[in-house]
Amino acid sequence: MRRMRARPTLKGRSVDAKALAEVQALLGTAPRRRDLLIEHLHRIQDRYRQLSAAHLAALAQEMRLSQTEVYEVATFYHHFDVVKEGAPAPAALTVRVCDSLACELAGAKSLLEKLPQILGTGVRVVAAPCVGRCESAPCAVVHQNAVLHATATKVKAAVAAKATRCAEPAYPDYAKYRKAGGYRLLADCLAGKRTRDEITQIMEHSGLRGLGGAGFPAGRKWRIVAAASAPRLMAVNIDEGEPGTFKDRWYLERDPHRFLEGMLVAAWCAGVGEIYIYLRDEYAGCRAVLARELAELQAAAPCALPPIHLRRGAGAYICGEESAMIESIEGKRGMPRLRPPYVAEVGLFGYPTLEHNMETVHWVREIVERGAAWFASHGRNGRKGLRSFSVSGRVKKPGVHVAPAGITVKQLIDEHCGGMLEGHEFYAYLPGGASGGILPAAKADIPLDFDTLQPHGCFIGSAAVVILSQHDTAAAAARNLMRFFREESCGQCTPCRVGTAKALDLMQAQRWNQPLLQELSQAMMDASICGLGQAAPNPALSVMRYFPDEVA
Repeated sequence: MRRMRARPTLKGRSVDAKALAEVQALLGTAPRRRDLLIEHLHRIQDRYRQLSAAHLAALAQEMRLSQTEVYEVATFYHHFDVVKEGAPAPAALTVRVCDSLACELAGAKSLLEKLPQILGTGVRVVAAPCVGRCESAPCAVVHQNAVLHATATKVKAAVAAKATRCAEPAYPDYAKYRKAGGYRLLADCLAGKRTRDEITQIMEHSGLRGLGGAGFPAGRKWRIVAAASAPRLMAVNIDEGEPGTFKDRWYLERDPHRFLEGMLVAAWCAGVGEIYIYLRDEYAGCRAVLARELAELQAAAPCALPPIHLRRGAGAYICGEESAMIESIEGKRGMPRLRPPYVAEVGLFGYPTLEHNMETVHWVREIVERGAAWFASHGRNGRKGLRSFSVSGRVKKPGVHVAPAGITVKQLIDEHCGGMLEGHEFYAYLPGGASGGILPAAKADIPLDFDTLQPHGCFIGSAAVVILSQHDTAAAAARNLMRFFREESCGQCTPCRVGTAKALDLMQAQRWNQPLLQELSQAMMDASICGLGQAAPNPALSVMRYFPDEVA
């Protein structure tokens, strides 16, 4: 008699029926498309405060994905708590304490030391990268509720009161914005009263450049995308994770529809048929506002609108890089793409994509209404335009300050920030956030704008200015920034993944091995795939150039 061969056993984790039913109930009628993977992971994380192995396996089956695909995405992002079989679940409540530079200057280390003992074992206290509240440092986030100018007492009170939801700001809603003339420009564009070329020319003549950091001329970008073959998409980048940067949140909290109208006008000029807004997960209050106001806009639209999708980040600084953001919108790990091709040619879902920072399109309506000459007329020291400076650190009035492009940091401190804090003397400053380098007070007369700082080994980026005093050292600031880059490296390329870790090791010494650190920095700048690894050495290089006594 012939023996029957045993049927092969399928490898991999089996799917638990209960977990599958829970995932199906959470997803409801939502599409199971691949690009919605991160959105669906958020649903599970929000409901259960963790991503169990059983739920991940169930989600993979429900979305017809391999378990590996789901697991690698879930473990890539900071805000997903993946729990393997048999592992203990995280505490029911998480308190994140920002330990980026502005918060470290304001006492975040002490807060991180005190809170675990004060809050007890039922609360998990973790250090977090910049949460975009640098003007209110130090900041702690109780689940999603940002506790500003945090103290142990204030955080304990928030935990005791179960105050875990982010407060929503007061702002002009859809009805109020319309009453004040909002969306008239957009309606005129779609009614044929304005032409695409006319609006694009206004942007070109104004000199408006991308305000996310790269500084590419906005009008030229519109023309490049408009010339590409249809369909064309738009991706708006509101993932401002650069330590020191908070201007996008500042504007969203105060006038969300001005941004939305500028976005729609830009999309119309570039011939875009669908829009994706990528908002960092730390901005829970802004997300609630945008979701509500988008629904109001779409329900009573002043004219025909393209489909608009609001996508939620999950805690990854690298997704501020445009191609990494696009990968994340597609439901993948936020890994930067090799270029060329550029996203204007092959972007979101393989289509030509207009990628813009939120603040860039925020200016569109005002520039069109007031004219290109109005915007270009501002500026100092031969520069043109206005800039929104996110200022934090040792000044009396931190916050977003709109000032002429080309203003110097000394003028910014004196005219807009109320001067230095009592007992503090101006010592050094970061002109462009974590990656923009560090300059001494002796260089306080350099115009702050695109292209003015490069000869000094720095750049303005998104105009995040952090002020240091005689109580700080540039070397300690550089270590804080390098630690941030080490933690936020996506790990895709060796020069960045290994280089940031090795650089931080070298910078921990009281006396730096400067020749070796110079050599390592050059390798990172030459061979890293994206701007994170290429710019990460800038703070260390600045210290060796301008503050040699601190590390010699």
